[in-house]
Amino acid sequence: MTDSQTAQEIRGVLIQVGGGRLLLPNATISEVLSFADPEPIADAPAWLLGRIRWRGWQLPLVAFGTLAGIADERGGLGSKVIVLKSLAGTGQLPYFALLTQGFPRLVTVSQQSLQVADSQDDLPPGVHSRVRLGEDDALLPDLAALEAMIDEALAQAA
Repeated sequence: MTDSQTAQEIRGVLIQVGGGRLLLPNATISEVLSFADPEPIADAPAWLLGRIRWRGWQLPLVAFGTLAGIADERGGLGSKVIVLKSLAGTGQLPYFALLTQGFPRLVTVSQQSLQVADSQDDLPPGVHSRVRLGEDDALLPDLAALEAMIDEALAQAA
């Protein structure tokens, strides 16, 4: 492998959520936790499952499948929680959490292996684009929009 090939590759993570898979940069993931029932948030939308405790923080737990309208997600046996670093820096918290089904899968993402789907019509809320990585179809979440939705939901529930 040449240096130019390495420079054009990033480490990514495929995460199974209700109704599909998400592709995220590996650098956004802080930790993978076993699911535990979150503390409910009064008047929160259905996709905001509550808050979990993590390293002294109270992190909002998001059911991405529910938010995107592709599945009704609830945590349970075998579910995991992925703690993500906030990228936008505009949110109330430096971290938030996503409900997942099982462990994330580490993948190498290159220009050759990643293809944007032909149809980008009617993208679900919180989704930047549909992609194919090798044989896997996935959604690229719009993390900045997701963080803004979390902030808005927390502000309205307060």
